[in-house]
Amino acid sequence: MAGPEVDMRHALMQQLEHTASPGRRLRFLAKTALWRASLAFAYAAKRTLDVAFASIGLLLLSPVFATTAAAIYLEDRGPVFFRQQRVGRYGRVFPFYKFRSMVTNAESIKEQLTAQNESQDGVTFKMKRDPRITRTGAFIRRFSIDELPQLFNVLTGDMSMVGPRPPVPREVAQYTLEERKRLSVIPGITCIWQVSGRSDIPFKQQVQLDFQYIQSQSIWLDLKLLLRTVSAVLTGRGAY
Repeated sequence: MAGPEVDMRHALMQQLEHTASPGRRLRFLAKTALWRASLAFAYAAKRTLDVAFASIGLLLLSPVFATTAAAIYLEDRGPVFFRQQRVGRYGRVFPFYKFRSMVTNAESIKEQLTAQNESQDGVTFKMKRDPRITRTGAFIRRFSIDELPQLFNVLTGDMSMVGPRPPVPREVAQYTLEERKRLSVIPGITCIWQVSGRSDIPFKQQVQLDFQYIQSQSIWLDLKLLLRTVSAVLTGRGAY
């Protein structure tokens, strides 16, 4: 899918062809080529980091996967994984995976709990004592184990290790034009607000922190956030 920056570059090129001198056009084309090359290099470096971390993570955490899957199944004999549609870069919808942490009919029960939503903005749904969460689910949420299957999403390229969390289509439908800028990058497993308080961070502040990441993203920032994710997981702050 063509991104907005592609459309913008095309429009600028058309305008330049009609108004600029040959020398200016050549300088513009050279700068554009350099810009595209730097973007391609940055994407390739980020993608290499993603594949490496996801592959190593799946290998090292395979015992955790097996133990978690057994615990979920033994508690209520329901499916081990939870599959949901999420919105990724440029609005593309993709299948998003988690370990199931709720009862099997959680989505139908959610309609009955709408009035108890503790998210002040109303865009997202959060409850600290959500009755749909199973005993195993409470534990794996506490240590973010439920998020581990998203390593497969990273390998397929739908997600990155670091980036804004992917929203559900219902949430995106309520976004303002400004908030939709979150969809300009590949979504991630962890992000700035994930390591700064997770669900304790109000939605508006989450958006601002995502903008901060988008504007300053780099390989070094990704590595820093991945390291901070370890301590965030161990403390469990905002995990519900």
